[in-house]
Amino acid sequence: MPAYDFRCHDCNKPLRLFFSYAAYDSAQPVCTHCGSQNVKRRIGRVAVAKSEDSRMDTLLDDNTFAALENEDPQEMGRFMRKMSSEMGEELGDEFGEVVDRLEKGQSPETIEKAMPDLAPPE
Repeated sequence: MPAYDFRCHDCNKPLRLFFSYAAYDSAQPVCTHCGSQNVKRRIGRVAVAKSEDSRMDTLLDDNTFAALENEDPQEMGRFMRKMSSEMGEELGDEFGEVVDRLEKGQSPETIEKAMPDLAPPE
């Protein structure tokens, strides 16, 4: 039986009620906390599946390239965080530290000097 989320407008508490599909249209939801019928249905989050191409299109718009061309460390950091989030990849603690430093305005050169183990061997 499907669960439906509601919020009571009298006691302001969330509640989850179960109705069959057939009963949903005629059901009179009642707050399980205070007994009020002044409840409203809440629509939960919806997950949207995106293709890899769609995720890349989201990342790589004209504004992104303009910001990166300015070599602004904060913009680089925001882009890197967005890229990681959009791609669903966990890139580790070092990546997170680099992004945090960029977002605080540190230059890539300063970060590279402070974290020499990140630079590839020459």
